[in-house]
Formats: sequence, C-alpha cells, structure tokens
Amino acid sequence: MSAVSSRLPVFPWDRLEPYKARAAAHPDGIVDLSVGTPVDPVPALIQQALVEAADSPGYPTVWGTVALRDALTGWVERRLGALAVSHQQVLPVVGSKELVAWLPTQLGLGAGDRVAYPQLAYPTYEVGARLCGATPVVYDDPTELDPTDLKLLWLNSPSNPSGRVLAKDELTRIVAWARTHGVLVFSDECYLELGWEAEPVSVLHPDVCGGSFDGLVAVHSLSKRSNLAGYRSAFIAGDEKVLGELLQIRKHGGMMTPAPVQAATIAALGDDTHVVEQRARYAARRSVLRAALEGHGFRIEHSEASLYLWATRDEPCWQTVGHLAELGVLVAPGDFYGTAGERFVRVALTATDERVEAAVKRLG
Repeated sequence: MSAVSSRLPVFPWDRLEPYKARAAAHPDGIVDLSVGTPVDPVPALIQQALVEAADSPGYPTVWGTVALRDALTGWVERRLGALAVSHQQVLPVVGSKELVAWLPTQLGLGAGDRVAYPQLAYPTYEVGARLCGATPVVYDDPTELDPTDLKLLWLNSPSNPSGRVLAKDELTRIVAWARTHGVLVFSDECYLELGWEAEPVSVLHPDVCGGSFDGLVAVHSLSKRSNLAGYRSAFIAGDEKVLGELLQIRKHGGMMTPAPVQAATIAALGDDTHVVEQRARYAARRSVLRAALEGHGFRIEHSEASLYLWATRDEPCWQTVGHLAELGVLVAPGDFYGTAGERFVRVALTATDERVEAAVKRLG
C-alpha cells in the first residue's frame, strides 16, 4: 500500500508547537493569534435553529433541502450581486477546507495536470493538487502562466494570509484570460464579508463575469462571518455544469451537510445583524492590534481585508515568531503560506477582547 501522505508537505502547525509551549509559559498565559479560529459565541438565533432541528434521524441529502437552496441562492443574489441564481448553481459542502483539499480529485485531475494558486496562499491549495498527483504551480499574476495543461486556477480575495483584495478590473481581466484558455476558475471568497480598507468583489458579480457563470465557481464559508467553524458550514456557487458533476460525485461519497447544520445555515444566511455585530468586534481588535504592532516596530502590508494583519520586522519569520513567543504571543510564520512570506508573520484577530488587551500591553 502506497502512503498517500508521502506526497504531502509536513503539516505546518506541528512546527509551531515549541513556540506555543514557550508562549504558554508566560506568567499571564498565552495570547494565541496564530490560528484564525473564532472565539466569540455562535449567535443565539443560529443555535436555536440547530436545536430545533436536532431531532433529525434520517439521512440528509447532499444537495440540501429546498429551503437551504433558497437561502443560498437568495444570499448569493443579495450579497454578491449575482443575477437570477438557480438551485443548480449552488451546492452546500462540509466546510470549505474539505472542498479545497478534495476538489482536484473530484474534478478527475491527476498526473500531467497543473493546479495554480497564489504565491502567498492557504496551504490546502497545494495539498489538493498533491493528493491527486497533479502538479502545483504558484503565480504572482495568473495571466502570465502557461495555460498548457492548466486545469484549475485558484483565486483568493480577500487573501489568506495577506488580506490583499483583488480589484474588480483585475478580477475581470483574470476571468477573461481564463475563459480564453479554457481554464476553470475557483475563487475562494471566504473572507468577503470582512473588507476594511477595500470592498471585496465576487467573481460572480455581473461586472466581473458578464452575467454568465461559465467556467467560474465561488467558494464561501460561514466559519468567519457567523462563528460557525465548529459547524462545518460552507457552500459553492457558480457554473451549473461543474456543480452538477460535483453533486453526482459527492452523492456517491456521502458528503452530506448534517440536517441540523443545514437548518442553522438557513438561519445564519437570513440574518445580517449578527454579521454587522461580529464585524464591529473584529474592527475594534484590528485597530488596537495594528497600532500596538506598529508601535513595536512592525510594518503592516496589505491587510485591507480578512481576519489577519500581515506584519514584518524585516527579519526571518521564525525569528519574529520566537521574539513574540517570549512575550507570550503566538503568531503564524509567513513561510507557512509560501516562500514569499519568509519575512512576515500572520497575526489573527481571533482572540477575546481580554486576550487582545493583554497582547497590546505586552507589545507596549
């Protein structure tokens, strides 16, 4: 039996453990700003929807209930500006990471095929390519890639880790290039609700896609906007031919969003108030952390959106990680996201107000 794991890089977070132990030794405890995992409560109306659907003894469907599909299409139209979205153009998935990791396999890609993603990127794009034996390719500008055998192009705006936002005209240019060369585009837009100094735009917006979803799929998650990381609630929207194929495969694989989570998702997508409230929490944390980091000698680049500050002291990232660990503050080294991040660290906004205040004091 061949070990599939041998195709994969070392799981990056394992390398951070010694620094986590060092930070945890601080007399006032650790301030963990490394992983972007929500810490604020799940909104009450979402919890209530989950509880009310708890008596769900039967199997859910992969495509989801009609009510869920109505919620997904309605949100895509209302929030992304897409036009006349049908049920065939949406599909719930069991968390966006699962989708990213297994998408190339489910698309039938393999040896000789190429999967491209940004030079600063979420590591799971590379993992997905390697799991199916495809060749991972990084880019700065995707339109400069050789399109030969390029089967899947990942976009990520707002970016994890840098918070960079692709402007509407840039997205339009990339989409036109991909369509010219027959390259399928998946756009990871999981941080779209968290624009600070820029307004993120979806590839499904008519100004970008011309009103057609051909060759385009957007990936969205409720983990950040609604604090539902523990629920594994996400979905994709776009080209119905691509989604139809994925639906058939996922039916055979039993990739079903649990029925109570489907009900919770409907409640979450139908309410904007909790999203505004959560944005305000993150905005306040972002403001004080940014000021503290800059006062400590850091320079912040990009970071106009998302849940992170992309920070540098113009030194190797692990040196910065070690320095902050001595202060009891844990951050993610930039090289987790590619060699272009070797002199940066990613600082998450996902800590309680009390822990953020502690970090600000230590940096001061």
